[in-house]
Amino acid sequence: MIELLKKVVNQNLENRTEEFKRVFHGRGNFYGFYNFLTIDSIDEVLFATIFEKQENSCEEELIAFLKKLYKEYDFKLLVLQKRYENKNIVLEGELNSEYFAIENGLKYQLNFSNKNIGFFADMKLGREFVYENAKDKKVLNLFSYTCSFSVCAIAGGAKEVVNIDMAKNALSIGRQNHLINNLDTKKVKFLPHNILKSWNKIKKLGPYDLIIIDPPSFQKGSFAATKDYEKIIKRLNDLANNQCIVLSALNAPELDTSFIINMFEKYAKDFEYIKRLDNLENFPSSDNERSLKNMIFIKK
Repeated sequence: MIELLKKVVNQNLENRTEEFKRVFHGRGNFYGFYNFLTIDSIDEVLFATIFEKQENSCEEELIAFLKKLYKEYDFKLLVLQKRYENKNIVLEGELNSEYFAIENGLKYQLNFSNKNIGFFADMKLGREFVYENAKDKKVLNLFSYTCSFSVCAIAGGAKEVVNIDMAKNALSIGRQNHLINNLDTKKVKFLPHNILKSWNKIKKLGPYDLIIIDPPSFQKGSFAATKDYEKIIKRLNDLANNQCIVLSALNAPELDTSFIINMFEKYAKDFEYIKRLDNLENFPSSDNERSLKNMIFIKK
């Protein structure tokens, strides 16, 4: 199987650029092998994640393969994340203080010491949609994390962006993401609120012309898509301006597109379903309904 992995990775590393690119996406179970593994090329960093514990011989073989890639393609840092142990290991190079994901000319701060490094590459087409549709709009970015959608909205000419997330540290990185791209933070709010308990505050800052809903599928004690997503959809009429665009994201494999569409039909009837955005080719999946779902709605 290692020879098959080499073939896929080498093909995806052809014409490598500084941009963040997934060069092997085993998690989609598309290839039928190494479904516990992902490998990313991030400028001068090679970053691999093993999600489930494997036999020592398997991990040793993969590490040898990664070290060979590191040398062949002249990377400067090789990091292996063992997700099942919640730790990151520097296999080659030296970990410095500043690393960035680069996408469409915009930069996003990364931290290779954390489980979540600060950027979700599979959302690229969602960010492009926001960039292309944000001009002169007031934007609400729910579950903003490190504010990559906000960066794209401001870069795309948004009038104002309101970012909401419980994690103050993530919002702090989000502010830095605007600054490193020389974007005007006077147009941006970074609010550390529990969204499900802050509707009055969020409504007072509206109404909004573009709303982004990108929650975790499950976060213990704060959000579970199966029971909490509908609480957001129920509030949309109070938050949305006429012709408001909604990007409703869902990354729970067990929930399909109809989960979102049915909620809009039941709780937000003024919104019309437009389309589901495509997913990136380098995040292949054996079942499209188990992969990332970005749904677009517009208020009639």
